[in-house]
Amino acid sequence: MTQEQIVEKCRAGDKQAFALLYKMHAPKMLGVCIRYAKTREEAEDMLQEGFVKLFQKISSFKATGSFEGWMRRVIVNTAINYYKSQMKHNQTINVDNNDLSFVKDVPDDDLTTSPVPQKVLLEMIQQLPDGYKMVFNLYVLDGYMHQEIAAILNISENTSKSQLSKARRMLRAKVEAYKMQYSYV
Repeated sequence: MTQEQIVEKCRAGDKQAFALLYKMHAPKMLGVCIRYAKTREEAEDMLQEGFVKLFQKISSFKATGSFEGWMRRVIVNTAINYYKSQMKHNQTINVDNNDLSFVKDVPDDDLTTSPVPQKVLLEMIQQLPDGYKMVFNLYVLDGYMHQEIAAILNISENTSKSQLSKARRMLRAKVEAYKMQYSYV
C-alpha cells in the first residue's frame, strides 16, 4: 500500500491505516520533537500529542503538497505549543537523558563540516538558552523564515534574526572549545 493510499484510508477514519502511518513516520518525527524537548520523555509526549492532532486534522490535508511536509508542520507546531505550555514549569535543560543518535541532519554552514560528533553537536544545541534554541531549530533545522518564526513565537523578526545570530555565535564558541579540548585544531 502506498503512502497516498494510507493517507486516504486515514482520511476515511481507518484506525489501522493510521497505526501504519504512525509506524512509518514516528521515528523521524521523534527526531523533530527531540530538538524542541528537554528530555526524551518530553519528546515522546510531544510526538504522541502531535499524532493525535494529525489524526484529528488529517481530513483537512489537501493533497496539493507533500504529506510529509504537512505532517512535519503539525508536529513542529505541536512541539512548540508543548514547549510554551511547559516553559514556566521546566527551567533547566537536561541533555544527559537524551538519545540524539537517531537524528540525521544538522544542515548549518560550517557546523556540519566540523569534526565534532553529531550527537555532541546536537547536545550543544539542546544547551542553548531556550529562545536561541527555538529560533535555531525553526530556522536552521525546520526551514522556517524569520517572519514565520516571529509569528509562531510572538516576537519581532529582528528578535528572531538576533537570536539566530547569537545562537550561531554560541554554537561556534562551543564547537571551538570542544575542538580545543580534544585537540582537533
